[in-house]
Amino acid sequence: MQRMISREEAMNKLVSKSLILFFLSIPLFLNCSENRPPVIPGLDVLLTEHLDLIRGKRVGIVTNYTAVTRHGTSIVDTLSSIPGVHVTALFGPEHGIRGNRSAGAYVESYVDSLTGIRVYSLYGKTRKPTPAMLDSVDVLLFDIQDIGARFYTYISTMGLAMQAAAENHLPFIVLDRPNPITGDIVEGPILNPELKSFVGMYPIPIRHGLTIGELAQMINGEGWLENGVRADLTVVRMKNWRRPMWFDQTGLKWIKTSPNMPDLETAILYPGMCLIEGTNVSEGRGTRKPFKVIGAPWIKGDSLKQVIDSFHPLGLMVKAVEFAPQSISEMAPHPKYEGEVCSGLEMKLANRDIFRSVSFGVTLLSAIHQLYPDKLAFKKSFDLLSGTEILRKQIQNGIPPKEIISGWSKSLSDFKIMREKYLLY
Repeated sequence: MQRMISREEAMNKLVSKSLILFFLSIPLFLNCSENRPPVIPGLDVLLTEHLDLIRGKRVGIVTNYTAVTRHGTSIVDTLSSIPGVHVTALFGPEHGIRGNRSAGAYVESYVDSLTGIRVYSLYGKTRKPTPAMLDSVDVLLFDIQDIGARFYTYISTMGLAMQAAAENHLPFIVLDRPNPITGDIVEGPILNPELKSFVGMYPIPIRHGLTIGELAQMINGEGWLENGVRADLTVVRMKNWRRPMWFDQTGLKWIKTSPNMPDLETAILYPGMCLIEGTNVSEGRGTRKPFKVIGAPWIKGDSLKQVIDSFHPLGLMVKAVEFAPQSISEMAPHPKYEGEVCSGLEMKLANRDIFRSVSFGVTLLSAIHQLYPDKLAFKKSFDLLSGTEILRKQIQNGIPPKEIISGWSKSLSDFKIMREKYLLY
């Protein structure tokens, strides 16, 4: 005879079953929260949703080897294979289309051997497309992976290309990509327009916290193009990108954006460590750890580490090292102190979320000046990189780093308010 189950027993079984299902679902829930959907770059979105922007038109592309679909196919190969899309000209930035030219190297115009398409250098005799270069173009496309720092010259190339498009009445399309060092962190002094140069063309902080598409909107919207022209600008947005994301959270493959930008950690250090480039201290070019090691023959690494440790930098570990820069053809021919033994520091991130690169760069330079006031020398390029004469003078006058950094607060607050209307994500 079958025993009847009481109401109380049934309820207990139901509760037990519910608890088991709940606890079994926890790992699944956690996995779903960790496995974010991959970021879909603007290029992929163009291909799936906005081909009408370029179909039936002669397309010029300002690009380099970082412009790939999320599956790794280059923009040039992809667009050239689409019926009705005619790629007629390519425009290469610093380091060239293939990214194999060292920083500052003169790049000639040429015919690309893989595609047969004419490549016009924007890092040679001219840095802005001329009317003759645009003669065969109906629409100008920009797709390059930026790094998130004002002095990375791809920003300037984009601005000048946008200027040329506006002057020649051509639509200008930016295919957006992630800011690899997040879209949340904003740091450093605002560029003084009197110090405008190819390593800093617009009044933005060193670490601007914008995607390349958002920056294009700001340049256009704020009237920063010369002679008051405005581009016919379209930004093709990414999908699934969020402002707090680091590049390794996007699901995209890291492609070094220039010869001395081999990985994300270097990119995170770069906004502050590039300031070293404007001094007579080696920024690590000529080693396999550019921007991760710094030094000079007249520095004592152990002494510098002691001073840095006294400042208690957040999110970073430093150790004293020695290195001898060597000429590396694909990275740094004839670097500072080539063949000389340099003593200095190696930097390693401990917590990237609390580390502030520009602030650390100022702290590092202040420490070097504290130890070697008669040895540390600033080049003319330092003011161009920092975007202001004030920072150099503050370091030379021994102003404490915390005071220097706190002096940026008001201008950064104003910048964040201004940028709100240009944020896409």
